[in-house]
Amino acid sequence: MDELDYSAGPVAVRDDLRETHAFLREHLRSPGCWWSGAERLAMVRAARGAAECRLCRERQTALSPNAVQGTHDSDGTLPENVVEVVHRVRSDPGRLSRHWYEHRLAGGLSDAAYVEIVGVVALSAGVDYFARALGVPPFALPEPKSGAPSGYRPAGAVGGTAWVPMVEPEGAVGPELGLYGNAPFVPNIVKALSLVPDEARALRRSSDTHYVPVEQIPDPSARRVLDRMQMELVASRVSALNQCFY
Repeated sequence: MDELDYSAGPVAVRDDLRETHAFLREHLRSPGCWWSGAERLAMVRAARGAAECRLCRERQTALSPNAVQGTHDSDGTLPENVVEVVHRVRSDPGRLSRHWYEHRLAGGLSDAAYVEIVGVVALSAGVDYFARALGVPPFALPEPKSGAPSGYRPAGAVGGTAWVPMVEPEGAVGPELGLYGNAPFVPNIVKALSLVPDEARALRRSSDTHYVPVEQIPDPSARRVLDRMQMELVASRVSALNQCFY
């Protein structure tokens, strides 16, 4: 089966969804700001393996994930500290804590490298869950693109609101000009990946296609096939099932 072939599914898939998924596949295999294309694809592979990880399953049934110690099941491609982030974000996000995040930084990750991991896991999960909903296999992992990470960090990122610095709309200047379009209101969840602007741009493209453009978020009359109330009902249920504590 071709990696983006949804023909085996029970319903037709809109062209804009196919185009966005092709964009995300290309984005995931490309070098980022802090990780190579090969490392980013290894994160996608690790995220897909989280459901079968023995440590993750034991932690999910424990009162606290901190009560269960051990090593994640992995292929050894990524450092254990990175696998911990990938698996926890994919399998148990509702119980992440600032203490856990700070421990990851103490283990050698920078705040921006952490944000990029979150971006890779979140964006790939969206496409994987889409395939699962259709009853088709997830896209096959492509070959990584060559090249080194850029090491780019936006000058306008500031701390104080979230665990990680974010680019506020008034700080979206220079290379970040247009990061949020012309939205009169930018929710924190839209800004969440802005310490790595390309991840924020990819999130925006994904959200624009699967949900509504950020400019339309405050508009209760915005709709696609579903009206806004129906969309929010589905979104709330999916968020609850995926432990979205936002």
